[in-house]
Amino acid sequence: MRFVPLLLPWLELFTLIQLGVSTSALTALAWVFVTLVIGLMLLRREGRSLMTQLNSGAPLGARLLVEDMAVAMAGLLLMIPGLITDVCALFVLVGPVRRRLFRALRGPQAVSDAENSAPRRPQIIEGEFRRVDSDD
Repeated sequence: MRFVPLLLPWLELFTLIQLGVSTSALTALAWVFVTLVIGLMLLRREGRSLMTQLNSGAPLGARLLVEDMAVAMAGLLLMIPGLITDVCALFVLVGPVRRRLFRALRGPQAVSDAENSAPRRPQIIEGEFRRVDSDD
């Protein structure tokens, strides 16, 4: 199991070669270029969104981890040349699949906490009070 990450580049190369053989080498190169551009655009969009959120002073919650960082991870996966990482990126980009993957990795409570982590207004209880001092 430790050698699986070492096999990924070779599997990616194999899939690109098979794509080039079944279509053409230019198609395989175009695929790599297009997914690179899409990945860069996703990363750029998420970076801008994060900077806007930080500049507005909005609190960063668990939604950042689940949603925004997942889309940034999909952008990084798209930038890696190969078809396997592109398919993984598509799984991460689809919302219900992403939440299901996150739930499988972190447990069911993590996703519900992340979805409900919007900043809440403080609860205000109105009423009257009277100070009672003991004069012993």
